[in-house]
Amino acid sequence: MTGGRRAGRTGGQASVELVAALPVVLLVALAVAQLLAAGLCREYAAQSARAGAVALLQDADPRAAARAAVPSLPARSVDVRVAGRRVSVRVSPRAAIPGLGRLLAAESSADAGPAL
Repeated sequence: MTGGRRAGRTGGQASVELVAALPVVLLVALAVAQLLAAGLCREYAAQSARAGAVALLQDADPRAAARAAVPSLPARSVDVRVAGRRVSVRVSPRAAIPGLGRLLAAESSADAGPAL
């Protein structure tokens, strides 16, 4: 009989440990998701800068082309700067913690080449 009571206590302890570990597991999952979002923003920034540089070569609006290259993000998350024939793009991911998006932002530049 004592063996049965011991098994019951162990089962209860495992439940308590699971409940105690759950916030840590959720925090780790959130951190992984934020890092994945930051990596995606790096790809978006590079793609957007290239699109802006191509638009310069085609005598189109580089800002509009760069913003159109990342349609899934709000306009406030994408900052496009054009200086001469160089297009620089900064993309900030959506963040669960305020201010974290600025820290995880990615920046990329593309050059349309020398003026013809």
